[in-house]
Amino acid sequence: MIEELRIRDLGVITEASLPLGPGLSVVTGETGAGKTMVVTALGLLLGGRSDAGAVRTGAKSGLAEARVRLEPGHAAVVRAQEAGADVEEYDGAAELLLARTVGADGRSRAHVGGRSAPVGVLAEVGGALVVIHGQSEQLRLKSPAAQREALDKFAGEKLTAVQKDYEETYTRWTASRRELDELVSSSRERIREAESLEASLAEIAEVGPQPGEDEELRAESARLSNAEALRVAAQRAHEALVAEDFAEGADATTLVDSAKRTLEQVAEHDAELGASAERLAEVGYLLADIAASLASYGASLDSDGPGRLAEVEERRAALTGLTRKYAPTLDEVIAWAETGQKRLFELQDDDGRIEVLTAQIAADEARLRELAAEMTAQRRDAAGALAARVSEELTALAMPDATLQVAVEETDELGPEGADTVAILLRPHAGAPARPLGKGASGGELSRVMLAIEVVLAAVDPVPTFVFDEVDSGVGGRAAVEIGRRLAMLAQHVQVLVVTHLPQVAAFADRHITVIKNSVATGRTSDGVQGVTSSDIRVLGEEERVVELARMLAGQEDSASAQAHALELLEDAQASRATAAR
Repeated sequence: MIEELRIRDLGVITEASLPLGPGLSVVTGETGAGKTMVVTALGLLLGGRSDAGAVRTGAKSGLAEARVRLEPGHAAVVRAQEAGADVEEYDGAAELLLARTVGADGRSRAHVGGRSAPVGVLAEVGGALVVIHGQSEQLRLKSPAAQREALDKFAGEKLTAVQKDYEETYTRWTASRRELDELVSSSRERIREAESLEASLAEIAEVGPQPGEDEELRAESARLSNAEALRVAAQRAHEALVAEDFAEGADATTLVDSAKRTLEQVAEHDAELGASAERLAEVGYLLADIAASLASYGASLDSDGPGRLAEVEERRAALTGLTRKYAPTLDEVIAWAETGQKRLFELQDDDGRIEVLTAQIAADEARLRELAAEMTAQRRDAAGALAARVSEELTALAMPDATLQVAVEETDELGPEGADTVAILLRPHAGAPARPLGKGASGGELSRVMLAIEVVLAAVDPVPTFVFDEVDSGVGGRAAVEIGRRLAMLAQHVQVLVVTHLPQVAAFADRHITVIKNSVATGRTSDGVQGVTSSDIRVLGEEERVVELARMLAGQEDSASAQAHALELLEDAQASRATAAR
């Protein structure tokens, strides 16, 4: 709900702050005091068109700002956070600031949660927060989609269960149809893709690459290309370790063995030299092992021969051809082949897949039509109940000859919400044709029609805040009392703000706000007295409410009889609300 609305330099209002709260708030004041600026300010916060004419004369810009308190997961909070807004949370609720500035040149700026935002974002956020019903405002239930959604919520959980089944089946049905259309429409392309894949996979299979094979072959190629140098080096190293041609005691193994035996002769006299002898023995074993490996290495080089090098280079060329054609590395070529094989299986199974999809689509469509027919029946039952309840409300709101009709027409086309079109129609009086909402009714009548609808829908389809302007236009007496009573009923579920000139309506308020006009003379011209008009906004206490209601009743706020009548109105309204609460 809106906790506070601040207005600066709009119309005749210089600076004003409206502390709002739950329940019913009414705004009253003399004609020309600026009551409609409250609605104008809210309209700006809903993303409405900016009008330089709304800016107070002499001011550079006008401002409308609202502080809103909502549940953290509310759609408006989520959308604001998506737009980068700062949202403060405390006591389990989220607080959001909305602002709109309109310049005297007509330009405007919007802010959501302290961050600059496009006006469209402000409209999206505000649209989930506030609904304004007035002569120049858009209807919440203007679109067929909104009317269908409202009817579905009124229908209740039984319809919701059928809808869930329908939506799941519809999602599968549409996905199957898209896949089938793709299979049929792209059959030639898929055949060509399969042929290309088959040829590529055959080429890779013929080579038969193995993971890491290219690196192994590269190392082997380097070894074979330098075979003579490697053989000579291995031979010389072997001879240095164990060689017949070296002078006696000149090769490494002989020298190490000699040193070991020398130390062993004296090891009993010194443990340290004994340890060194043991380590030399280990060295001797290692040298003998290396010498054997070098001898084996040289033999292997001699056995490979030049023919092996040719085989290695030929194999490397085949693998390089694959990496140039299919992927940068051999491992990626192998992975590509595995993926390609799976894709080939899919392409080769088109006929079988088409058969399966065709059967699935037929079964899902039959199920959808069963569910759609059930939804149609439930919607028509709900439509009759909704129309009857709203028409009953209209009778109490001084429109006794008006009736609401909710038409549910079944179509052959299956859509995401079923096969129905829903239209809410109004027949303003007997003999008149039923017409769509917003056509054939005055602004005041339309506000009353929307009040009746909102009262009936309040428990199942609430919006945090409703604003009514001109809802009491052209009525008085008992009808005005009924309007006030129904506004109070609606306010049991949501926050309601009403701009009114009827004391019977104002008496039902939880919070009474008045706009007070102040005119100050600044001089005299040939056309008369020149002055400046400004307005203040105040929340009235109980005694002040009596005085304001007396003014609204008789134009004589100081009249004792008018005040007595006003007090009676207040007491009757409070008694009526207490009875309704029970």
